[in-house]
Amino acid sequence: MYAPDDYVARFDELFGVAYRAAFAVLGDQGDAEDCAQDTLAKALVKWRRVHPHAMPWVARVSTNAAIDRHRRRKRSIMSDPTAIGVSGGIDVIGEAGSVIDPTAARPEPLPSTLTEQRSDLVRALRALPRRQREIVVLRHLAGLTEAETADAMQTSIGNVKSSTHRALSKMRSELGSAWATGDLTPPAGLPVST
Repeated sequence: MYAPDDYVARFDELFGVAYRAAFAVLGDQGDAEDCAQDTLAKALVKWRRVHPHAMPWVARVSTNAAIDRHRRRKRSIMSDPTAIGVSGGIDVIGEAGSVIDPTAARPEPLPSTLTEQRSDLVRALRALPRRQREIVVLRHLAGLTEAETADAMQTSIGNVKSSTHRALSKMRSELGSAWATGDLTPPAGLPVST
């Protein structure tokens, strides 16, 4: 398939936005790259319609793909707790070089704090109106500045600021008291906007 020149020129920038948005939701480089690649492939197919608002479109589609992947991953772990630590039915090397037997009975794994935080953030993001979700994704997951977000969303910087404030307030109330005193910065190891 032929790629238009403006798509090729913006590819790296758009891939970065798609990757950062997906990684912030998933926390896994491989899955984030897959989401970003799928998103950019969809963008190429729909480029005529997408190019005027490519950045928010890419951020939204990548975030939605990551949320869907997160949901599927969570469902598969819940339905098969023995799948944790096993990759494709092959033994996995555990601590101190020991081989983990995938058929051995294991206690039910406790969900990690990071996984719970991601699930909470995904739920809170899904609860936002589309426009506020797009602004939060661009500002805090894709790492764009207020001016870049305003340009991408074709709105004013003041609108970005007020929408961000309202969205973060809604997310804090959705997340409850455990998150009320902290900010909504992604957990350690995730990209953070400045």
